[in-house]
Amino acid sequence: MSRDKKIIIGNFKMNLNVHESSLYLHTLAGMVKPRRNVEVVLAPTTLAIQSLSLQVSHRQFKLAAQNFYWRDHGPYTGEVSATMLRGIVKYGLVGHSERRHVFHESDKDIRDKVQAAIRNGIRPVLCIGETAAERADGETQHALHDQLVGGLANVTSDELEQVIIAYEPVWAIGTGQNAVPSDVTAAIQAIRNHISHLYGKPAAEFAQVLYGGSVTASTAADYLALPDVDGLLVGGASLDAHAFTQIIELAHQSGSGEEEL
Repeated sequence: MSRDKKIIIGNFKMNLNVHESSLYLHTLAGMVKPRRNVEVVLAPTTLAIQSLSLQVSHRQFKLAAQNFYWRDHGPYTGEVSATMLRGIVKYGLVGHSERRHVFHESDKDIRDKVQAAIRNGIRPVLCIGETAAERADGETQHALHDQLVGGLANVTSDELEQVIIAYEPVWAIGTGQNAVPSDVTAAIQAIRNHISHLYGKPAAEFAQVLYGGSVTASTAADYLALPDVDGLLVGGASLDAHAFTQIIELAHQSGSGEEEL
């Protein structure tokens, strides 16, 4: 996918049951115009993915998994594998701060999930970001480097094209605190520099990097205007169809091209 196309991902987290998700999708579908320069991705709870895949217009929206296990099959009670999600979702979130800090997923878990997504034809969205303590100690760049290297440890240069990076400062997620554009620019430039060292400058320029962290309809335009930001990972605001539609329209306005699909 070209960097000319913005990616807007709505992460529902543990909200909206199957019926509520269906009603939400129906409402959103009536409000969002399909655009050539915006890819709109919905990440519902795992329970709702199957039914939404039958309801959704894939011309209008793509689906993402919030989580999955890294093994393809086996005696893992309660888990859902990327293999099971293959053909249903196009994207899969990996390494979200809540998975790292609430469920204590390790760098090994995360890099194994990145690989599982790639081998099953799912684009991993690798989430990385510093905590408030790391930020206060001036460790942001080290944290981003370690998480990036850990997540991409087994990814080849060819496979890197399938990976999306999402910069989500932990201190700004669900807190109402907003990262200022200059901080976001500095962090994403650091991410691209790390990719350049790992895979070369062309790979760093081609890589798609999103921003996530208490994004709202009132702050989205400032982030989308940044030249290094290729889209947004939206949490709470994605549960409000009107706010999410505004964010999608702002992404369209910030990108190239005016045509509808």
